[in-house]
Amino acid sequence: MTDNRPEPRSDTEPPRVERGGLWGLFFGLAGLLLPPYGGVLSAFGLVQGLRARRAARRNRSDAPLALLSVAVGVAGIVVSIAMVAVSVVFHDQLMDYRDCSARAHTVSSQQVCDDAWNSGTELPSWVTGA
Repeated sequence: MTDNRPEPRSDTEPPRVERGGLWGLFFGLAGLLLPPYGGVLSAFGLVQGLRARRAARRNRSDAPLALLSVAVGVAGIVVSIAMVAVSVVFHDQLMDYRDCSARAHTVSSQQVCDDAWNSGTELPSWVTGA
């Protein structure tokens, strides 16, 4: 088995750019855009960003998007945790709203579902958008 680790650069070599942060940013953004897989993809983005920063520090090079991928990964994990918490806390209200919306065929009947959701969750109007 070969060891493919890059050697640290000498002072005469031009600096290399660590591209792992770009992959971490892609994973983090995918985690924000794909809610069912958001936590896992955001965690991959966070880990990839941290690895890119560590590799850049070790090789004395740059990792321009590594810090951004760490930030987006953390944001994706927080959003995923919040979505899971909301679905656990408001499970009954979500199921009632889903069933009501499936039966609603007019704008007025959908408005009845929206009003039931807003009154059932007892959240402030600025949270629910009502």
